[in-house]
Amino acid sequence: MSPGRTQELAAWQQDLARAGYIAEPGLVAALMLMQDLERPLLLEGDAGVGKTEVAKVLATLRHTRLIRLQCYEGLDAHAAMYEWNYQRQLLAIKLLEHDDRGIAQKEQDIFSERYLLKRPLLEAISCEQPPVLLIDEVDRADEAFEAYLLELLSDFQLSIPELGTVRAISRPLVVITSNGTRELSDALRRRCLYQYIDYPDYDKELAIVHAKAPGVPAALAAQVVAFVQSVRRMELQKKPGIAETLDWAAALLRLDITVVEKDGAERILQTLGALIKTRDDRVAFTREVVARLAAAC
Repeated sequence: MSPGRTQELAAWQQDLARAGYIAEPGLVAALMLMQDLERPLLLEGDAGVGKTEVAKVLATLRHTRLIRLQCYEGLDAHAAMYEWNYQRQLLAIKLLEHDDRGIAQKEQDIFSERYLLKRPLLEAISCEQPPVLLIDEVDRADEAFEAYLLELLSDFQLSIPELGTVRAISRPLVVITSNGTRELSDALRRRCLYQYIDYPDYDKELAIVHAKAPGVPAALAAQVVAFVQSVRRMELQKKPGIAETLDWAAALLRLDITVVEKDGAERILQTLGALIKTRDDRVAFTREVVARLAAAC
């Protein structure tokens, strides 16, 4: 790699860190390539590893809008792309009853952009300044919805039957996230750059805590991260993510717990609602288990 590119990657990493996101070199390179090649970036990984935060910090660094499409089961094209303002159209139809123009002209008037409600995908390609478009948890939507996305991801345009093809005014930076709950189509993957984001190692998570929660004393931060790292090695339904680490550190301070130690296991148990988020997982954290984990910090 040329010295210029190396410096550019280092600058990206520093900018992300100043914005509060600690990124590994692979992700930094993916973000730079995403911008240079104008390709969507697919981020895959478990819930809570910081995928959504990538889009947020990218919008901050570029001083542009973040437009978010939260995917869910049953999401259809109209909810994601556009809808017609039926109430205004009905009112317009009533007003056009005595209009002498032909039916075709009236229909053209009714199905015009002034009656169009832009949803996230159409909004993203209609902006003068390129926004960051976050398509969050795409694996929650079905394969039919993925097919709707392909035109946008390939050509940055959308087809609206009543209006025709709407082409992007500017190309948004597209970040797509997936928690891996189902396999995504090859067609979607081919159109994207790809980066897997794993749970952070000890050093990275400690740096995140220092960046995001500077009020946490250094010694406590080190113990919190060591405890959480041990918890993630347990057989759990829902491993705690980075947000849970930060919440737990705040919960400890709120209850005046400044040391994670074996003798404080009973008090630590009172704070685990910030870290452990399912009933079955919570049952696994007896006083003895917590004391053992705390002793190892």
